[in-house]
Amino acid sequence: MPFSKFLECRRGDCVALVRELKKRFRYVSVLGSDVKALSVRANKNTSAISDGSDVDCGFVVKLWDGGAFFEYSLDDIAGDKRFLAEKIEQELKLADNLKNDAVTACPLKDEPLEKSFRRENDFENFSEEYILKVCNLCRDLALAHSPNVANATALVRTLDVSKLFVSENRMLDQNYTWVNGMLMVNYRKGERMISAREGVASHNLGYVLTALPQLADRVVDKAAHLVEAKPIQPGVYDVITAPSITGLLAHEAFGHGVEMDMFVKDRALAKNFIGQQVASPICNMRDGAAATLSVASYYFDDDGVLAHDTQVIKNGILLAGISDLGSAAQLGTEPTGNGRRESHKRKAYTRMTNTFFEKGTDKLADMIASIKHGYMIFETNNGMEDPKNWQVQCVAEYGREIVDGKLTDNYVAPVVMSGYVPDVLKSISMISDDFFVEGAGSCGKGHKEWVRVSDGGPALKLKVRLG
Repeated sequence: MPFSKFLECRRGDCVALVRELKKRFRYVSVLGSDVKALSVRANKNTSAISDGSDVDCGFVVKLWDGGAFFEYSLDDIAGDKRFLAEKIEQELKLADNLKNDAVTACPLKDEPLEKSFRRENDFENFSEEYILKVCNLCRDLALAHSPNVANATALVRTLDVSKLFVSENRMLDQNYTWVNGMLMVNYRKGERMISAREGVASHNLGYVLTALPQLADRVVDKAAHLVEAKPIQPGVYDVITAPSITGLLAHEAFGHGVEMDMFVKDRALAKNFIGQQVASPICNMRDGAAATLSVASYYFDDDGVLAHDTQVIKNGILLAGISDLGSAAQLGTEPTGNGRRESHKRKAYTRMTNTFFEKGTDKLADMIASIKHGYMIFETNNGMEDPKNWQVQCVAEYGREIVDGKLTDNYVAPVVMSGYVPDVLKSISMISDDFFVEGAGSCGKGHKEWVRVSDGGPALKLKVRLG
């Protein structure tokens, strides 16, 4: 897909508005967003083609008067720029009243750069009708697999993002895509009904449409095991986390905890541990839109800062947090390209992107063989953390018991992993040499401000409480 024609037509308007507002403010930028999202779904009873939840189109103006930051969103910026600038200033009269409460911030850098970024994709090769045809096929394959499959749902979600960023010295634009495919089944045995899912993702639609039908056997086989799953006996165990749970641990244990707008508000204990040992010496963790390729990979963030690859933990030492432009200015640090918005109508916050543990040197088979009795846990359900007190809770869809160094077919579900973050991470004793990052969901800031994120890594061996 090409860069947005709408944003291209408004490029000159952005330049003119920045020039007009610079007469009053020390820093001005305009971000234009044109995000197209498609959702195609088919199950036993219905099928649908609709816009996805990520659709967004509009502009946001970011202003700094040397003390306070202000943001102003609007659907379009066409028209008289002097009149628009005056309107924005009038609606931001609060500026004069807030000066006494304004935070201290370092001068913002606006280094010259003009660049266009593109990620090649194949979206134009496939019609909506063809995507629906593939979804119908996947549904039928799953339903035909077993009479115990009460329903099957195939889902394909596409994302096509165009963004334009203009400041006094910067002119950036980007276009990139992502695709998530998922096959879910409802499986009944006797009086019990459970659900299971498998997914595939890529920036190329053709890859997802080819791979999705191949998931039918796997998801039904998983469901047949999960319907027999028993509750786990609570206790402290030797545990191996599959990459999905490794990512959930990275996301919940250190992701939110190192978002530096929380440092500004003294809401994250991690602020006091920079430079200290917080994990096993074999642990390394990163975050960044440039750190790997997934759903949260972009070329510049919503503050116009180029994508970074930030080393958060190195050899168990907490090195750095992640930041947006505003929090970095207040803390006197360099922004890390993590300024993200739910939409042009929402404020920019420090947000995670691709958050993961780096791979190690151990073989997964050796990790399993090293455990006398424990569990390998799989598939993210949800998680919570308390950055202020560094407690973490991760919920896995299921686990498989390990007995005498062998992975059994004794399934337990669901599984809750909890503990004090440094204790959990310092217990890591082995890290596999494989690596996988998954980006199928969204993350909120508290209970709102949803953005797409990915997380993952290798398998980890650790000792932790399960329940």
